[in-house]
Amino acid sequence: MKGKDFNYKGHRNSYTELNEVYFWTITINHWYPLLRKEENKMIMINSLQWLLSKQLAQIYGYVIMPNHIHLMWNQLKMNGREFPKNSFEKFTAKRMLKNMKLSGGKTNTREAKDAEIYNFAVKASDRNHNIWQRDPLAIRIFSREMAVQKLNYIHNNPLQAHWSLCLRQ
Repeated sequence: MKGKDFNYKGHRNSYTELNEVYFWTITINHWYPLLRKEENKMIMINSLQWLLSKQLAQIYGYVIMPNHIHLMWNQLKMNGREFPKNSFEKFTAKRMLKNMKLSGGKTNTREAKDAEIYNFAVKASDRNHNIWQRDPLAIRIFSREMAVQKLNYIHNNPLQAHWSLCLRQ
């Protein structure tokens, strides 16, 4: 069976275990294109680099799309009491919220500052904003063929015409 012919038919959920390779997708709340901004892409990259430097994760491939991220990775150990994925979510969300509060968009008015951050407002007991959608997709990679298929998907995702991110491969 070739990697391009492999179709996943298993259960999809957000549960992950340590020392297992996963194809993991996390999406910005309401599919808002928050990751179009270079500063937010760098927050993602810096967070992934930190996880690598602390030997909390291995990353085999990733792509940052305008409103979501795909990773193929292995979470190696806990970061204190939380999984590396939770550290990634928490850190990146806090940094993007901080940037929204500081930058305020192209104009520096109160209305502009509140406009973007308003997209992420929630009524919850533990937070005022939610950057990431709940329950990211986690699919355990259980074969070499599946790994090749997912890495090809990651590589080709920006090439899709509706994203207009790349002109050619």
